[in-house]
Amino acid sequence: MKIFSVIIPLILIFIVIYSAIKKIKPYDAFAEGAGSAIPLVFSIFPYLATILMMTELFEKSGLSAKLVELMTPVTNFLGIPSEITPLILLKPFSGSGSLAVLSEIYSSYGADGYIPRCASVIFGSSETIFYVSAVYFAKVKEKRLIKPIIISLVSTFISTIFACAVCRVM
Repeated sequence: MKIFSVIIPLILIFIVIYSAIKKIKPYDAFAEGAGSAIPLVFSIFPYLATILMMTELFEKSGLSAKLVELMTPVTNFLGIPSEITPLILLKPFSGSGSLAVLSEIYSSYGADGYIPRCASVIFGSSETIFYVSAVYFAKVKEKRLIKPIIISLVSTFISTIFACAVCRVM
């Protein structure tokens, strides 16, 4: 474990030595790179603000709870515990929100067992699809979002079914 505590300082030393050999001013290069990130932040911000507001509205409106209630028979049929349905619904929208749901699952069911194991695998192996889409599509000119998002959601759901099946065997 001690080796990991020296990796970052070694990388920084390597960068300084490399930049001295190449006659590059590392601070100026860093400042220039950071300055070019500002327009990117401004171009992404509206998309991220929309995703965050929609996630909060989804939760506060009660639509999330209603959708969990409607999906429970389907998820039970597919071998997915109904207790993790809120995690499945929230993970494509919000990483921090789904982390809160995961923490609730741990506090309710412990850290070892079928339900927490499924929740852990699903949390760790899925992505915040709408956040990533907002960041990616903010920078590209092509704005046809529906196909990649549908493909991502379907593949996430299939991997969720597979994850629960594997956790059941373990």
